[in-house]
Amino acid sequence: MADERTPHLYDRIDEKTALLPWYVTEYVNKKMRVMSPRSLLNYCHDYLIFFNWLLSEGFYQGKRTDIPLDCLEKLTPQTVENFLSYLQFRLQNDKFTINRKLSSLKSLFNYLQNVAETDDLKPYIVRNVMAKIAFNKIKEDQETVAQKMAGKILWNDEYEQFRQFVANDYRETVKNNKKLLNFHEQNAIRDTAIVSLILGSGLRLSEVVGLDLSDIDLSKRMARVLRKGNKEQYVFFSEQASLDLEDYLSVRAKKYQIPATNKALFVSDAMGPRDTTRRLSPRAIENLVKKYATAFGKPSLSVHKLRHSFATRYQAENNDIPKLRRQLGHSSIQTTMIYTHLTNDELKKAVDQMDDHFDEEKHGGDLL
Repeated sequence: MADERTPHLYDRIDEKTALLPWYVTEYVNKKMRVMSPRSLLNYCHDYLIFFNWLLSEGFYQGKRTDIPLDCLEKLTPQTVENFLSYLQFRLQNDKFTINRKLSSLKSLFNYLQNVAETDDLKPYIVRNVMAKIAFNKIKEDQETVAQKMAGKILWNDEYEQFRQFVANDYRETVKNNKKLLNFHEQNAIRDTAIVSLILGSGLRLSEVVGLDLSDIDLSKRMARVLRKGNKEQYVFFSEQASLDLEDYLSVRAKKYQIPATNKALFVSDAMGPRDTTRRLSPRAIENLVKKYATAFGKPSLSVHKLRHSFATRYQAENNDIPKLRRQLGHSSIQTTMIYTHLTNDELKKAVDQMDDHFDEEKHGGDLL
């Protein structure tokens, strides 16, 4: 099982923190024990946007890496509100994205005020302006979020239709493009196994990427994964996913010319001057799903929506939120509860029954 905290991600984090003040680097390094590198990389992007904005607005004259702590202490609530307006109106960030960026800043400022200490046991900053800033209010309830999601996932027969499309039918859409046709011929079995595994287990993208050969037990239909917080867990997958994985494993070594040292489950074609076969990257998997989804006629379908599709189907067929929560690796059961809104038809039935009762009363009244 490959830890999702790959050297590649750490290298990118190092590149970003080298562009930020020393205290941000210190904070990021402290968080490496408890946060995934992908989340930390997102934090670094957020901090670069924030510190670049401070420079562009003239809050400090000098290099970004030299912005001192007292510059942060002097910021006012109005200054931060101006930054949030910049995110909304200049960068076109929605409220969810702004809240995420604000959360990363709140976490940094909290560290500087309440965790980090100087040699004489003083906090790095005394005044924390971010503590005075409220998150955007998102009024959408779980029902609304669920209904928005409903049009972007697979339903009923679409599960197998999409799987078959990846395995076979896609080639019909590219039959006049020899390059794309050959590419599909090479990777169709692998791509089908990936899609089938997500649809048959609900694994996250990072969990699929991190799988090694030794993590898959076809006889028990289980995969060993690292969940958020670096928690190891065994997750079941469907019989169809098992069959597709078996097909892929039977051709993996021959198709991809893989050296014995490469233990990654899903790999890319050999590339680069040395014809190196690598673990398939998160972006590569995102792109292949997007390619098939667009050709299938559901361009909004993504890796995460495949995960939602699995969860929706599971809840509809089993109606067992605690087990679904474990299968998905949710830390909070409230997150899993959204799938009850996607699959619960009771409200619709109740409304339909109201119409039936109205008709009965109407006809009964006429007879009297």
